[in-house]
Amino acid sequence: MRIPCPFCGERDLHEFAMRGEAGPPRPDPAAEDAEARFYDYLYLRDNPAGPNREHWYHASGCRRWLVVDRDTRTHAILGVAMAAIEPNNGGEA
Repeated sequence: MRIPCPFCGERDLHEFAMRGEAGPPRPDPAAEDAEARFYDYLYLRDNPAGPNREHWYHASGCRRWLVVDRDTRTHAILGVAMAAIEPNNGGEA
């Protein structure tokens, strides 16, 4: 699989580290039900077959976080954006 880094250009998958799904926001640790929310956040994730938004770190390149839209069935890359400028990116910069 090749990922088109907006800064470095198209690169091999082995240059990147995947963090996971880009969508769910981190729960507020001060919330009254914080323990239950963190359990859901960590362990009760969707495992979609199809388009998914993911955080990828370009470890062997520009060392930036990316938001990658990828089809989990075919591994086709549908879109890539820098996480620092992508709205609702889960707080990565």
